[in-house]
Amino acid sequence: MADEHQFIEDGLRRSQINEFFADELGRAGYGGMDVAKTPMGTQIVLKAEKPGMVIGKGGKNIRKITTELEDRFDMDDPQIDVQEVDEPDLNAQIVADRLANALERGWYFRKAGHTTIDRIMDAGALGAEIVLSGKVTGARSRVEKFNRGYIKHNGEPAEEVVDHGKGVAVMKLGTIGVNVKIIPPGAELPDDFGVREDAEVPEVDQADAAGDEGVESLLEEEPEEVPDVGDDDEDVAVPDEDPADVIDEEIVEEVVEETGETATEATDAPAEEPVETGDVDEELDELDEEIESEAADLVAEMEAADEEAEEDE
Repeated sequence: MADEHQFIEDGLRRSQINEFFADELGRAGYGGMDVAKTPMGTQIVLKAEKPGMVIGKGGKNIRKITTELEDRFDMDDPQIDVQEVDEPDLNAQIVADRLANALERGWYFRKAGHTTIDRIMDAGALGAEIVLSGKVTGARSRVEKFNRGYIKHNGEPAEEVVDHGKGVAVMKLGTIGVNVKIIPPGAELPDDFGVREDAEVPEVDQADAAGDEGVESLLEEEPEEVPDVGDDDEDVAVPDEDPADVIDEEIVEEVVEETGETATEATDAPAEEPVETGDVDEELDELDEEIESEAADLVAEMEAADEEAEEDE
């Protein structure tokens, strides 16, 4: 038989054995199994809430189960070991069976789901998820989910860390599937991290506050000389113009920019036509002649007045 077929056969056989134990040990609180092959035979470890019911009075029930395994599944010398579950609320299979029984007894699915998941978280689980699928309230099937805490859905942690459990509730309208996932307390996840309290932190040397120089002392010191970054051969051009002329030129340029005219536009503007001054000059000459004649008349009158005054004396 090929390896692929062997893997399928082993998986199918394991599922059939798990269903057999779930049917036979349902009242004892069946919580799962572990199967391992040994040189002496097949080692099976059963997890149950009530190990006494699994063993039976005088070991009667456990012998019956061993015989059934040899006849139905053709197992050679199966050795069954029963272990008690310490915290049933953290076992996904036991929780799934309890929830299915509660639904069959008439519990409303929402109340049953919240009550169950609260008990799981109160037991110390890091996260839990309950999925009810089927005709939970009517003729039409749907899926209801209840989540608490942190849960992994894929990757290796979903297979190795998360505990899975499945149950079936047989109702009048149809069956309801119950799927429970639980992350137990103390589970190590790949994305977990911790802070070490005993880690030795190296001491940091801090400068003495009294020896530090303040800002005032730095300001009192003479500034350091600025290094010359230019070439020695190049001379620095020093402007020899009067600063007042430069400022006037800047002001003129700003005024020209504000008026929207440029220097070329100002020089290119047409010159004003000259005014004829011939008539004005003639009028000025006539005015000067009149003033001179009036002055001569005044002088003559004054001399005549002086002569008359002498004659009277």
